[in-house]
Amino acid sequence: MTSFVLPHALHGRGPHKVIAVHGWFADRSAFAPLLPDLDRAAFQYALVDLRGYGEAQDAAGAYTTTEGAADVLALADRLGWDRFSVIGHSMGGSVVQRVLAAAPARVRRLVGISPVPASGFPLPPDQWALFASAAHAPDSRRAIIDLTTGGRRPDAWLDRMVRRSLERSNPTAFRTWLDSWAGEGFADDVEGSPVPALAVTGSLDPALTAELTRRTWLRWYANSQLIELSAAGHYAMDETPLELIRAVEDFLRADGDGDGEGDGGGNGDRSLRAAGGPEAG
Repeated sequence: MTSFVLPHALHGRGPHKVIAVHGWFADRSAFAPLLPDLDRAAFQYALVDLRGYGEAQDAAGAYTTTEGAADVLALADRLGWDRFSVIGHSMGGSVVQRVLAAAPARVRRLVGISPVPASGFPLPPDQWALFASAAHAPDSRRAIIDLTTGGRRPDAWLDRMVRRSLERSNPTAFRTWLDSWAGEGFADDVEGSPVPALAVTGSLDPALTAELTRRTWLRWYANSQLIELSAAGHYAMDETPLELIRAVEDFLRADGDGDGEGDGGGNGDRSLRAAGGPEAG
């Protein structure tokens, strides 16, 4: 497996280094709604394009979460980042958990935004057909985005999300990535990890739900938290950007600015609402 330099953009100059990995439907532009309001003094973010996306649309590869994690680590080496935090959205959540599995001593904090669990995400046959067809069928991409945002978003936004997805992804890579993030499990490689881990879910997302996250993320990570954003679905970066930034940066900031260990920030059975109160269940 050959690593190469992931196309990336750096934002901020802060001492806490963070690598952010996009999901299945978009390249690093998925994080664009967050950029104006990031804390650039505390953090430096590297937003990447995985193989098959954005500036790496034509990059050859296996298009697997294992390869994606190796590419992320190679980029960290190139940037001179020995320790860093990782953020992953959806499929990217699986990639950053693979980073943790491969190099646990290098990861300061782990954040998943509607993250695919490390167990994979098996789909029933009808849903698998829909997801597999999305590689070449714009209507399938639109149906998935609409479904995972609760059927509440404007038509113009859905159309824009589909256009971006088609423009910024390679269809062959897009289809191959599905086999990896949905079908490959590696929970045994991360279970019991003490690295502080935050999962952020959206209550309007019927797929990667808070309940699924409790059964997976909160059980595997000994020092984990769950925040459910009540006004978001699967795309919190677009739907509730300010709430997402506050949740993620507060969690990252709890580690402090140095390379030493900071406050753990949670435990394996803690679940929080966006407003900070306890959630039943």
